[in-house]
Amino acid sequence: MPELPRKKVGIVACSGEELAEGTVTRLAALKVLEQLRPDNTVTICLPLFLAGGEGDRAFARFYPTVAIDGCDKRCAARATEMYSAKPAASVVVTELVAESGLDQPVGLRRLNDAGLQAVDITAARIAGMVDLLLDRHWNRRAGGFVDESSTPAEAQTPIGATCSCGSGIPVQTVDVRGTGVTLVGLPLIFQQLHEAGRQPEGSLTRDLLETVRIYNPIPFDGEADYAKALLREYAAYCAEHEVRP
Repeated sequence: MPELPRKKVGIVACSGEELAEGTVTRLAALKVLEQLRPDNTVTICLPLFLAGGEGDRAFARFYPTVAIDGCDKRCAARATEMYSAKPAASVVVTELVAESGLDQPVGLRRLNDAGLQAVDITAARIAGMVDLLLDRHWNRRAGGFVDESSTPAEAQTPIGATCSCGSGIPVQTVDVRGTGVTLVGLPLIFQQLHEAGRQPEGSLTRDLLETVRIYNPIPFDGEADYAKALLREYAAYCAEHEVRP
């Protein structure tokens, strides 16, 4: 099984601009990404995700995501589930505001005090979800994770938000009966098989198919076509990486 990049949590915020709660989602996401959990989160761009951004969709298939929605339409959560996988956790700002007894957030470009409080509460909730998803425990007094021996948080250099499209998860498009299918993790799978000395022959077909299926949906009625395409691509990979005297 290929070794993937270090696990992080993807943060996808709704793009609604007609409600103050939409502004809350984006500011809360930014606070988590840049201040609260910069080493453990990446941003997923919702418009790019919807437009077919391979890096963002690949990340959401491999790693857990937290969807932050401004209202009960849950656009971010639904889009993530439709194009990749169901979010591991989700936050709806209107529900969180009601739960916390806050006044109604007001303002699109500049939030009122209630809106700023909503940002802080939403960001704190997201940070807690990130910790749970990574099975880590945040020590509020120490300002760091209890299992870390790194430099205290106050001495760390601020880290900018990073994007999931640069998360290091490779994808490859394969022709399956005339249709281009993007498979996540395929270059890593090929690399490890090649390093293990596996040859592109019939005996490899089942192992190759099942390994690819771990990370990608493969229809059972299309197994034969996928197997043929994967073996062909792996043979091309081996030929390209052949050690020449």
